[in-house]
Amino acid sequence: MTKISILGCGWLGLPLAKNLILKGNAVNGSTTSENKLSILKDAGINPFLVTLESEGVSESIQNFLNESEILIIDIPPKLRVDNPDSDKKVFVEKIKNLIPFIEKSTVTKVLFVSSTSVYGDNNDFITEETIPNPETESGKQLLLTEKILQGNQNFETTILRFGGLIGEDRHPVKFLAGKENLENPDAPINLIHLNDCIAIVEKIINESKWNEVFNAVAPFHPTREEYYTQKAIEINLATPKFSSEKTNIKKIISSEKIESILQFSFNLENY
Repeated sequence: MTKISILGCGWLGLPLAKNLILKGNAVNGSTTSENKLSILKDAGINPFLVTLESEGVSESIQNFLNESEILIIDIPPKLRVDNPDSDKKVFVEKIKNLIPFIEKSTVTKVLFVSSTSVYGDNNDFITEETIPNPETESGKQLLLTEKILQGNQNFETTILRFGGLIGEDRHPVKFLAGKENLENPDAPINLIHLNDCIAIVEKIINESKWNEVFNAVAPFHPTREEYYTQKAIEINLATPKFSSEKTNIKKIISSEKIESILQFSFNLENY
């Protein structure tokens, strides 16, 4: 049995924790909401109220990390759209404040959930060898955080860069439905389903693939117009309308490394 701490039991972290428990692991899980502590406990997770701030970390962090071998960090930057300048480096500072506690704990391996947004919108076939060039503030902070974690010699860190996240209750077509004059009709999609996210994390842990960087995007890349039009029809939503005059992004994120090294097969029926 492996003891694992999951920092951030949200959309991905909670079902991931449940899956790891089913596989015989012990899981500490964190939330920033007192109301969610009972949900975690009912799921068999040892619950902790943990907050990271740019000024410090809540006292519960030591008990949260206690006796764990693996720490999974799954917290988004959550930058404010109305004033992004005020949020510059805030996420990075939060992680910097966390690191001394990791160093003092029993944690020897860290899995950091990042995003393919670190690559920006280059018109390229993108692999893990592609030099990141983030354009958004959140992408920039994720990349800085990746470098800080992988540069620390006190623990081994694997970076997992997910594409657009989808699941039964989460799909971008619900946001795009009925909208008009949408950009990039010919841009390929780069998505990953929640079930594949969980299965990949489990593979990394079981096969001890540390000090790695993995892109995690399903090898399924129809155009935005093709895919979202079809999805809208399938679930009886108004079809989105795209403008052929607004197109410039053609990037495809490759998951060849994750398929090869982890011998992982995506379940394309979910897409």
